[in-house]
Amino acid sequence: MSLLSDVLVILLNGLQQGAIYVLLAVGLSIILGTLKFVNFAHGALYLVGTYAGLFVALNVPLSNGKLAEWGFSSFGLDIGFFAALIFVPLFVFGVGLLMERYLARAFYDRPDTDQILVTFGLAIVVQELFRVLFGSNSLPFEQPERILSFGSFAGLPVSGPIALPIVGNFPQWRLWVIGITAVLVTLVYLLVEYTDFGLVVRAGTRDAEMVRLLGIKITRPYIVVFGIGAALAGVAGVVGGPLNVVNPTIGTNILVPAFLTVVIGGVGSIAGAVLGGIVFGLTTAALVSFAPAWSQVGLYAIAAIVLLTRPQGLLGDEEVTP
Repeated sequence: MSLLSDVLVILLNGLQQGAIYVLLAVGLSIILGTLKFVNFAHGALYLVGTYAGLFVALNVPLSNGKLAEWGFSSFGLDIGFFAALIFVPLFVFGVGLLMERYLARAFYDRPDTDQILVTFGLAIVVQELFRVLFGSNSLPFEQPERILSFGSFAGLPVSGPIALPIVGNFPQWRLWVIGITAVLVTLVYLLVEYTDFGLVVRAGTRDAEMVRLLGIKITRPYIVVFGIGAALAGVAGVVGGPLNVVNPTIGTNILVPAFLTVVIGGVGSIAGAVLGGIVFGLTTAALVSFAPAWSQVGLYAIAAIVLLTRPQGLLGDEEVTP
């Protein structure tokens, strides 16, 4: 029973870690697969989402950085985690729209190297801006105690352990992260696969010139796709913030695993991004439990094996091979 319990705990931890990768990878995958744009600033969107979530949900003390020097002793609105789940994705969606309109669109027809350089440069600028404002120290992002609370309704408890069969006590918030990710990814999949908007986006991916000849302004769906990808990164920052340290380097730290998730799953495939995120999450959780020193190496080893045996990714198409 102990072995089974340990395996189930690793499975749940892997799914939770994989959920963060999935949210980032789905956004990256639809941007890269649809717009053919390599967005190395996606980690910066995760960074913005995390700090925006911290700002909306809590009020935390500031001890260094320019804001502290300017007399701000604390940071945040302290209006609750549910508000952060609503407003932060909308805010980062807007950031994504601006980024597509004033940065990405000018580089669609440029080489991949140009796209990588300009977006990675933007990511570094955003990281250093946050470092200047908030300092290099980590900020506490406490897990929410309840969500969906309003008026006389106390809301749903999401903090603390919950007793699960065989597993025993397990942190509730990790289960909520898995559930929120599943709902959002399902909605994005339905939007892309079963709506007229998704049809236009997929048609534009295959032959953008023909779509324009049919009188459809392809730039409108494209900017929305970019915004959706950015919003998913924002959600990842909000739900993942309480599970990790919050400092200006989190965006660049998570960028490589997110891109590897896209690569092994298959560029442009939402199902591939989900599968890649689960594989990476389970691998990380297993290695952290049994061989912590190899936890990061394992991700690169899996990516190398997949690329050697199936270059287009596990669920990718030949025509979108990276």
